[in-house]
Amino acid sequence: QAAADPMSSSEAPEDGPKETSSVSQNISDADAFKILLEMKMKKRQKKPTLPSTVTELDTEDGSKVYVVGTAHFSDSSKKDVVKTIQEVQPDVVVVELCQYRVSMLKMDEKTLLKEAKEINLEKLQQAIKQNGVMSGLMQMLLLKVSAHITEQLGMAPGGEFREAFKEASKVPFCKFHLGDRPIPVTFKRAIAALSFWQKVKLAWGLCFLSDPISKDDVEKCKQKDLLEQMMAEMIGEFPDLHRTIVSERDIYLTYMLKQAAKQIELPRASETEPRKYIPAVVVGVVGMGHVPGIEKNWNSDLNIQEIMSVPPPSASSKIFKFVIKATVFGLMGYGCYRIGQRTVQFILSMPAAQSYLQKLTEIKSQH
Repeated sequence: QAAADPMSSSEAPEDGPKETSSVSQNISDADAFKILLEMKMKKRQKKPTLPSTVTELDTEDGSKVYVVGTAHFSDSSKKDVVKTIQEVQPDVVVVELCQYRVSMLKMDEKTLLKEAKEINLEKLQQAIKQNGVMSGLMQMLLLKVSAHITEQLGMAPGGEFREAFKEASKVPFCKFHLGDRPIPVTFKRAIAALSFWQKVKLAWGLCFLSDPISKDDVEKCKQKDLLEQMMAEMIGEFPDLHRTIVSERDIYLTYMLKQAAKQIELPRASETEPRKYIPAVVVGVVGMGHVPGIEKNWNSDLNIQEIMSVPPPSASSKIFKFVIKATVFGLMGYGCYRIGQRTVQFILSMPAAQSYLQKLTEIKSQH
């Protein structure tokens, strides 16, 4: 507006004819776009000074993608995201979220902290209704892990995504994309990939997670050597789980980043004007664990159809589902039995009940 309308109506000479329309009303959409684009380009650094956690990738048509590797419970990761977006003034920001987790972008830190700590029966029922029994239980167990970290650090997850959302809104013509595979697909494929005993072992480990975690431990996750060591340990124990939760999502995130990096078409003043395109600048905000996989898949032809399908439940899944249901109903039945037993004992211990029973015994002995 400042570029298009340098003089307001109050500053116009009194003796001259008053203009009924300002310059900004006469400017075309294409010209307005060009003016704002030029302002954006001037602000964009040709040689940006970027944090060490940023990986730069190029496309065949000249577009640039800056992937910010983050730790999901890290203050410094939030600063890295803000600095990168301010330096490169992107056309698109892509974050490691799907539509099922997009609500965390608009929730404040206090509310998210409260939500993460409160895992109740209602949330369990909702997860099971949305994803099925097995996937719902797995989701709740992983939420328990997240809640454990949240409680240890006093910090809600996803701060880097909220910062990316805020900063993207400050950049002219910047689009905001969700780049992660839908979480129900990931959980269902993860469950289908595990054997019966692997599911039991994983659930047991997640249920009894209680090791203390410090902020220093989280910041160490930004070091590739430590991360690769952690991944190696995970692969050794649950290789199929690693494939579905990490490797397949590496492919999906890479595909979405490449889609976001397609050249941008400039607006035309008329239909007869030839189409013009410019390379795009993209910032991707993902967990550090996905950065090596994105680099590995960057120059490959990717097809995400296969990793979006949900395989039918295996025999072990059906058995595990039956065992879970039987356990739940068994515990409920035992609970009702114990409550009933204690209720009867309590009633019989009351003086009025004992007096009544004594009278019944006397009447019975007389007959």
